[in-house]
Amino acid sequence: MSFGSHNWRLIDTGPLDGAANMAVDEALLQHFDPVGSPPVLRLYGWNPPAFSLGRYQQAAEVLDLELCAERRLPVVRRITGGGVIYHAEELTYSIVCAPRHIAEAATVKESFARLCGFLLCTYGRLGLDAGFAVDHAPSGTRLGGRIPFCFAGKEEFDIIIAGRKLGGNAQRRTKGVVFQHGSIPLRSMVAVALPYLRQGGGGVEKDAVSLAELGVALGEDALKQLVAASFREAMQVELQPDGMLPAELDTARRLEEDKYRNPSWNLSALR
Repeated sequence: MSFGSHNWRLIDTGPLDGAANMAVDEALLQHFDPVGSPPVLRLYGWNPPAFSLGRYQQAAEVLDLELCAERRLPVVRRITGGGVIYHAEELTYSIVCAPRHIAEAATVKESFARLCGFLLCTYGRLGLDAGFAVDHAPSGTRLGGRIPFCFAGKEEFDIIIAGRKLGGNAQRRTKGVVFQHGSIPLRSMVAVALPYLRQGGGGVEKDAVSLAELGVALGEDALKQLVAASFREAMQVELQPDGMLPAELDTARRLEEDKYRNPSWNLSALR
């Protein structure tokens, strides 16, 4: 398939388990050439539900690993930082691009804001008054503090609706490539996640929100279509549906077996 300068690959892998999802994300990152590759927007889900740890989190300090094992709840480690996330009843996205694909974004913060712009557009189309935490967080809110549970903290460019955080996003840069992924919660799963957390949710029940709690009853397929349309509008690009290339698939399979199903990566502390 031929891609023009304003065309992005749209890859919908559907729901995968935690190890496969993280392997696909990293495979897309590894195979991206900042000079010649078309940028990527990937959409996916999680089946079964899973926890993902931030790259540098201490697994045993954050999660009750015995309870996770007892209830067969997978735990994987992301290549991005941030707090632990419980993935269920959500639409997840990932983006792989070069800085040149992000117009009017000279700094890391500007690129983060730019790449999260399609989320604001998505929520606006749903009739929600959404904004970045740096502009819309309630007075006195602490931004940027390290919180074990992702949805309990607020970064400058987290999405805020009625004072509450909707989803979470994380970015990583390597060798001229920008990688970002994040989640859009359809329904709140906070109550399900809390028993597994070592340090509690830090008031996340009041601070986080889902689309269902905001009165939005939207199926995953409809949300995917809305996200794609919003991405086109916000980024001023075209999306061309595409599948993973054979080399990307081979790398994803290798990463899945050698890394993301390996306790030495998922549970051991990284430095």
